[in-house]
Amino acid sequence: MRQHSRRVGREQYDAVLFDLDGVVTDTAGLHAKCWKQMFDEYLQKRARQRGEAFRPFDLTTDYRLYVDGKPRFDGVRDFLSSRGIQLPEGNPDDPAEVETVCGLGNRKNDLINQIIADVGVEPYEGTVQFIHQLRRNGFKIAVVTSSQNCTAVLKAVKLDEFFEVRVDGNTIQAQRLAGKPAPDTFLIAARLLGVEPIRTVVIEDAISGVQAGISGKFGLVIGIARKGNFEELKHHGAHLVVEDLAELLD
Repeated sequence: MRQHSRRVGREQYDAVLFDLDGVVTDTAGLHAKCWKQMFDEYLQKRARQRGEAFRPFDLTTDYRLYVDGKPRFDGVRDFLSSRGIQLPEGNPDDPAEVETVCGLGNRKNDLINQIIADVGVEPYEGTVQFIHQLRRNGFKIAVVTSSQNCTAVLKAVKLDEFFEVRVDGNTIQAQRLAGKPAPDTFLIAARLLGVEPIRTVVIEDAISGVQAGISGKFGLVIGIARKGNFEELKHHGAHLVVEDLAELLD
């Protein structure tokens, strides 16, 4: 395997693509809690109706394997499939109380929007410093996320002007892109920036995002092990794993 240093230099790379939640902003944990609340409420109701034992959504395994980093409706569908549950797809504008894939996804989105409004959002300081370093060194920068709240979150942390390109959940829906772990979102971001994947860095904290970077043949895929999952990110292909982007500062 090609050895990758901890220096992201212009001699090798032209652009850096950032995931949002858990990479730029400290929101991954909020998303996980909202997924758990939504799924547990649904699973409890289903168990009561069927006279079955309630098995809660597990943050350690279910979130990481089936939901983390994926477009909202894909996460709903993949987790329910893991439990042998099939629901009608519904429509993207289904109300939160409707028991469809889209309805459950929108229920989760309502929860996260409420928390962001009530609690606010904070960026990771190491990421902010790294973004400033990249800008000084002439890198092109994009954010690539499954979140449909990307613009609001970036404005909340005053980083919206730093990213030349944004590919988010709204882009995925409008252009019918395959979400992570497919590489499509990263590839379209690179194309919009006018750079080649081999000269582009992908930074992710989710397994699905690391897999997307690897399958897209990007030059450097960096995993951020904020959840103590250093070996897991390496196992799924990350060329380099750090605990915080401050480790990459000059």
